[in-house]
Amino acid sequence: MKNVSKLILTFVFGTMAFSFQAKAEDFPADIKPLMTKYTCFACHKVDARLVGPAYKDVAKKKYSVDKIVALIAKPQPSNWPGYPPMAPMNVPKEDAVKLAKYINSLK
Repeated sequence: MKNVSKLILTFVFGTMAFSFQAKAEDFPADIKPLMTKYTCFACHKVDARLVGPAYKDVAKKKYSVDKIVALIAKPQPSNWPGYPPMAPMNVPKEDAVKLAKYINSLK
């Protein structure tokens, strides 16, 4: 039990340290409110690995908008080996579609 608690604390504090590096200004003005509301920027940046993959790396996978929406709601860690698993996010479909279209717009 001690090891589990230590692991959880390490992850939480590590995530907090990384989250301060992900700046909200890395995102376009129309996307920034959604990224803030759903705390996406805590783990992702546009063009650099953070806790999760960079959005440009996600775009390179050429997922459909529907696939990204599904992965926001029910992440599949096997898609991103070497990263900590993403927690399922409760993002309304309309907002998830906007986020997915933004991600797919990145080159």
